Amino acid sequence: MLDISIILAAEEAVKQPIKVDTFAITVIFIAASTMIAAFVRRRQRDKCLRDFEGELVTFEDVTGKLIWGRLDVENTGIEIKYAEAHDDADGHQEKSYLLYKNEFGQIQAFSRFHDQLSETEKKVRLKQIEQTYHPGFFRRSKRKIINLFKTVRDSVLEVVNLLVSRAKTASPAGGVMTAQDKYVTKMKSEMFGAMGASFEPLLEKHIGNLVVLEMLKAGKVVEYSGVLKDYTSMFIEIMDVEYDAGGNEKRRADIVVPRKLGIVRHVGE
Repeated sequence: MLDISIILAAEEAVKQPIKVDTFAITVIFIAASTMIAAFVRRRQRDKCLRDFEGELVTFEDVTGKLIWGRLDVENTGIEIKYAEAHDDADGHQEKSYLLYKNEFGQIQAFSRFHDQLSETEKKVRLKQIEQTYHPGFFRRSKRKIINLFKTVRDSVLEVVNLLVSRAKTASPAGGVMTAQDKYVTKMKSEMFGAMGASFEPLLEKHIGNLVVLEMLKAGKVVEYSGVLKDYTSMFIEIMDVEYDAGGNEKRRADIVVPRKLGIVRHVGE
């Protein structure tokens, strides 16, 4: 016959709250959020700027200052690498120019002039144009899927917030989730921040078409006609434009312009 004291001891053990090692869970949350952040940040480079990566570009800031070099794009900013190191006015030798993401408000435009491209770069560019004009099945499908995710992002985020809130009311997980709230928030912001490029239906249906871009330049609105290549939440990319960087003579170029300074105003034939 089973001893009654054993039964009572077992019942008392069941009633005892489950002890959770909050320190270990905190370490796991920190490690997970750090790994997610590192992975997502690496992929959060603006895709319009990425189209010019490794190529010779002219960077123009809002004051009209021009810088030439090969573009390197990171999630935290851009680097323009000079062809040769040179001394500045103070005698310091400089090899590149760094512009951090919080300084992107200084950008007027990036231009890739066709007469400065190598033969290999010209072939790559022609391939980009062909893909823009005649996107294949997989390219179209990929873009549709990405745009779908952008469209439903807010709804998904609401569902995630609801699930997290429900989890916080559960026991014993609720106390743990509440204690790690800032790490949960960090992981959500990192994951959904990767979809930061906005979906714009008005622009989406005209990709590959001739458009007229209105750009605010030196306090005046200037129009440029070219092919809409792509757009993100921050930039818009137009190809085959007659462009005058720094007020110089117009030359055929592809340009990337901040959306706060440039908008597509007209669609051409």
